[in-house]
Amino acid sequence: MDIFLTLIQVLDSTIRLATPLLLACLAGLYSERAGIFDIGLEGKMLMAAFFSAAVAAVTGSVWLGLLAGIAASLVLSALHGFASITFRGNQLISGVAINFLASGMTVLIAQSWFKQGGRTPSLFGQGRFESAEFPYAIGPEDAELTGRPVSELMSEANVPHLVYSELLSGHSILVYVAFLMVPLTWWILFRTRFGLRLRAVGENPAAVDTAGVSVVGLRYAAVAICGILCGIAGAYLATALQAGFVKEMTAGRGFIALAALIFAKWRPWHAMGACLLFGLLQAVALRFQNIDLGGVVIPVQVMDALPYILTVVILAGFVGKAIPPRAGGEPYVKER
Repeated sequence: MDIFLTLIQVLDSTIRLATPLLLACLAGLYSERAGIFDIGLEGKMLMAAFFSAAVAAVTGSVWLGLLAGIAASLVLSALHGFASITFRGNQLISGVAINFLASGMTVLIAQSWFKQGGRTPSLFGQGRFESAEFPYAIGPEDAELTGRPVSELMSEANVPHLVYSELLSGHSILVYVAFLMVPLTWWILFRTRFGLRLRAVGENPAAVDTAGVSVVGLRYAAVAICGILCGIAGAYLATALQAGFVKEMTAGRGFIALAALIFAKWRPWHAMGACLLFGLLQAVALRFQNIDLGGVVIPVQVMDALPYILTVVILAGFVGKAIPPRAGGEPYVKER
């Protein structure tokens, strides 16, 4: 039972750690399906994380912090849209610029506002997202009533109740939003007219334009959706997964999300599986530090590097051929 409980706890951590990756991966999915490559996911998440934590710290409202994070991400999305859609600039360079801009501005503004070395104050109470406990699930309230630790109550629970209490219950609302976005994204992209047009813009924008549909409008819509999802991902990092903003707290998650998107071949359900895989590697690295394999000790640094090693492997093309949308990365010039 102890081994099974450990496995459940690792899977629970997997879900929490995969959530920002999944939101960022779906954000890139919308953008790249419309033909706009966006390697600025990292910068949008970072900017959203800072502003969500900063506003939540000042106002004491996590919901205002969430809105601030989304707004900050949308501003960067608008900049990326202007550069790559309106002015037909290089999309990769625009994304890199956004990452550098967010990396520098977040620390500069944080130091100017809070004087804590580029951090925001720690969040408490209404300033951060609390865990949502389902009915009849084992949680902190049961521990208070019985006077026994939650871990002890978990070890005595039967398997279905343990899975229900530890895996399904006890997450913040943004975790459930992230995983509900997977079927919603699938439905939007593959079962609606908007989704059909969005995918067509990424494959053959000239045909969409000939049909009388605005290519520019669709691409801006995709970039805006990308900004909203990155905003939620950044807010989750600062107000749910952690309790405040610290320098470079995204730690490459935006790039890992891009690798997961390639791994998933730009499909929503596969994207969820890829993000859970990356989340599992992160959870294993956090749970098991120095692993002893028959006298050979694997240091913690190797475990921490596992998600990034997998990212390099995926980007190197060892997972099969992944074909992006044909018009991806190319500005559309309307024929006269």
